[in-house]
Amino acid sequence: MTELAPRTVRHGATLPAAGVALTDLTPSVHPVRTASVPLARKPGPRAPGAQAPTAQQDAALDLPPRRVPLARRLSRVVAVVALCDVLVLALTAFIAVSFRARLDGVLEKDTYLEFALLSGMTPFVFLLWLVCLALGGAYARRNLGGGTEEFRRVAIASLMAVGAVGTVSFLSRSNISRGYVILCFAVGTVLLLSTRYAVRKVLHHLRQTGRLHARVVAVCSPTALDEVKASLERLSWAGYTLVGACVPSHHLGELSSEPSVPILGGSDDIVAACELTGADTVLVAGGGHTSSQALRRIGWQLETLDVDLVVVPGLIDVAGPRIHMRQVGGLPLVHVDKPQVGRAGGLVKRIFDVVVASAMLVVLSPLMALIALAIKLQDGGTVFYRQTRSGRDGGTFRMLKFRSMVVDADRRLAEVAAMNEADGVLFKVKDDPRITRLGHFLRKFSLDELPQLVNVLSGEMSVVGPRPPLPAEVEDYPVDMHRRLLVRPGLTGLWQVSGRSDLSFDEAVRMDLYYVDNWSLIGDVIIMLKTVRAVLLGRGAY
Repeated sequence: MTELAPRTVRHGATLPAAGVALTDLTPSVHPVRTASVPLARKPGPRAPGAQAPTAQQDAALDLPPRRVPLARRLSRVVAVVALCDVLVLALTAFIAVSFRARLDGVLEKDTYLEFALLSGMTPFVFLLWLVCLALGGAYARRNLGGGTEEFRRVAIASLMAVGAVGTVSFLSRSNISRGYVILCFAVGTVLLLSTRYAVRKVLHHLRQTGRLHARVVAVCSPTALDEVKASLERLSWAGYTLVGACVPSHHLGELSSEPSVPILGGSDDIVAACELTGADTVLVAGGGHTSSQALRRIGWQLETLDVDLVVVPGLIDVAGPRIHMRQVGGLPLVHVDKPQVGRAGGLVKRIFDVVVASAMLVVLSPLMALIALAIKLQDGGTVFYRQTRSGRDGGTFRMLKFRSMVVDADRRLAEVAAMNEADGVLFKVKDDPRITRLGHFLRKFSLDELPQLVNVLSGEMSVVGPRPPLPAEVEDYPVDMHRRLLVRPGLTGLWQVSGRSDLSFDEAVRMDLYYVDNWSLIGDVIIMLKTVRAVLLGRGAY
């Protein structure tokens, strides 16, 4: 093999030209592991009688510890999920048979036959259920730990199992109790979804602590690299850790003197970069490939490695249900549905708002009365604070809140203006001296927001929606941010369940725009459930 001079790459690492052994690498300021693995595009077969290097040999070569491939580690997670499902279905069987037996009076002679039939059919029913879960993709690795697809597949598989049991019962003329079937699948589906949620929380914790994460090499332009890094750090629960990047040669001139991650070479050095860093995943993002042929070559390079290939399509902040893939003559087409802004302000959402707000007012009215009494007894001032906010289409309305500050808070605004801790056009002070002792408690648990249920009933606000801005903020809005005003502002929203006051202004705006464009009723329900948890924990509110 002809040895060529190594090519120097950014962030203190060097990579050789194609065909040079990695032992020719010269470490510099930033330590990069070296290996006696050739930079061939496809690893060749091991020589007869040759043995794989041992852990001691790896240490002598300054290699990092060998890692269990991500696919194998995730397979263990899938096995745990499957075991949990088996235990859940066994518990469901016990509950369903016991309840049905008690309901029918199993000690009576005329119910012995039915009870025996139920007991005999139960293993078949739940074996069929497990088969439907497997065939329905409920154990697919790509669906574990993120999004709603995992829960959707569990629900669909459960419906498939109901249909399958009904079909088998009809064809075999078995008189399976309808009450037993309904009870089984109602209880079982709820338990399955609850177990999946619990496993997901454990999986997120493992990923955030680095015990079950994927090491990622990004293939993208320098401009996209910073965005990819920020996104992966923000979504730490997804389990992606950026360990390096490969920048196409036509983008090398765009590199800064101090890139945020090690630059390990160009598009032809992806295999070497994966071997150097022990990467599990190659992520191709903006500028990472200029043609389908280039992407195909990347796939060929990774063909013999246990490395996943992930492509970012450039559809930022577009919800999954709006994206559809279709093949036309071998050409993959990505269809993106129109934004859901019309539905976000439609009749269905309005009915949902009225029903939810009415129910909450009825249930919470005793608590609201106690809060009002406490505020009045505190200093004798007014109970409610009314503030002008911008609503749908830029119209203004008077938003209600329980007063959490001293009576003359507005007149004392100039005193705390220099203490503003928020960016953008927001005004936020964590330790605002104008807030009363009771006000701190109300704000921590968002109890001061409860009077806004009246604004919801009057049609000025929604239960879920973007944060209601001040008119002064709207005056400084850039063009894109005016989309927030296409729907009614909300009592809660993505900003409420994602950090509340701890969010930066840009991040809050991004979440509001995402909500406007990707609205769904089930999304509103999920946000409401997450709001309960965020409020009870009292994090990020001041």
